[in-house]
Amino acid sequence: MKLLKKTLESQVYSFEVQELRESHFDSSWHFHPHYQLFTVFEGNGTRFIGDDIQHFDTGDTVFLGPNIPHLWRSDKIYFEQNPDLQTHGIVVYFTEDFLGNNFFEKSEMYKLKKLLLNGQRGIDIIGGMREKIRTGLFQLTKLEGFERVLKLLSMLHELSQSIEYEFITSLGYVNMHKISETERMQKVHDYVMKHFKEEVRLSKLASLVSMSDAAFCRYFKSRTNKSFFDFIAEIRIGHACKLLHEGTLNVTQIAYESGYNTISNFNRQFKHLVGKSPLVYQKEYRRA
Repeated sequence: MKLLKKTLESQVYSFEVQELRESHFDSSWHFHPHYQLFTVFEGNGTRFIGDDIQHFDTGDTVFLGPNIPHLWRSDKIYFEQNPDLQTHGIVVYFTEDFLGNNFFEKSEMYKLKKLLLNGQRGIDIIGGMREKIRTGLFQLTKLEGFERVLKLLSMLHELSQSIEYEFITSLGYVNMHKISETERMQKVHDYVMKHFKEEVRLSKLASLVSMSDAAFCRYFKSRTNKSFFDFIAEIRIGHACKLLHEGTLNVTQIAYESGYNTISNFNRQFKHLVGKSPLVYQKEYRRA
């Protein structure tokens, strides 16, 4: 079991750049004291960031502040040793003092400082800015020396000027997790991702982490800012969105594949979380 809190200090460079090519993305739910700029070049699955759950696909690009718990969990098929499938991502890690103490406190850095503050809620980069950041991250893997520093600063500057982003976590979200809770929360995530298509019993999860049903509900709500049943619903609807994108199943089939026994309950949950019906969502996606 990996630690919930990662250590990513580079002994050579002022910040860390990693190109990730694996059969699946790191499946440990974790946080670290670094800012993180990350993009997915290949792969899909379910993304957990703070109190937000979304389906992710190629192109997913985010900027996260320090200590926001996160996990890009690849779809089940990526864990089945399929040689034709792999994941590919590029990530940059840096601390606020990577260019020295108080660098971002200078008046010229006002917008960059605001970007760092916005990063504390996590930002989903969208529109044309997404492609600019993805291109920049790829270029960053090829650079050395001062050009490398200049490129990162240029990317952060462009991002600080942009309005093409959406906040990820809810207003007021605070990471309440402790390092000692690694195994407990990892068990919850692993079990739910394996069984969300079935009936997920609260009593089963509570016993899995050695808690009573009531204690588990309180614990889960305090750590994720949502009820356990809302958590399950968001995972199921996120999976349904993925299937709607693929377009190989009809809505009734998608409902059952996502863990719903009745189409009416599926439609109600989908509209509640997405704001529109599954068919409208699918039509809008195809027109985009």
